[in-house]
Amino acid sequence: MALPYQKQSLRYLSKLPVLLVLLSGMICQSCKNEKRIYKSDCNDSKTFKRVSFKELVDNLEDYDQKYVEISGKYEEDKELSALFNDSLLVYHSNKNALWVDFSQECPLYLSGTRKGLFDYNDGKFTQLNNKYITIRGLIDVHNKGYLKQYKGTIERVSFVKL
Repeated sequence: MALPYQKQSLRYLSKLPVLLVLLSGMICQSCKNEKRIYKSDCNDSKTFKRVSFKELVDNLEDYDQKYVEISGKYEEDKELSALFNDSLLVYHSNKNALWVDFSQECPLYLSGTRKGLFDYNDGKFTQLNNKYITIRGLIDVHNKGYLKQYKGTIERVSFVKL
């Protein structure tokens, strides 16, 4: 007479190959999500200070005309190019966001290639909207972005990591 526990364990063992196939598929999929870095040489001689989003926004005047590296959630749309704090605990308004001013003076290319961030590549444009990105650029507290509704601007963007 077989015990009920043996039947249960045999049932789970028969599903093991399916679970292994699913797990290996997920691992392979995660390998494709490699970080892409776009760079420009327009700020090569500058030193960037890595700063948290909260630190920067809370003390923006201290960073005016300084080069920083910051991470956040980028949003783009018609007349929208802004970086927001990606924390769930923070109120996400334009007054707590930074306008992002990409400039033709600082063309951004995928590292090791001539593929531009805003070029049409591989049948599509690079998707930035609602992505967590890291960028480097110059802070300008006097430029409040579109309709002057942002905390400040990060301009001369010379580095974008997706």
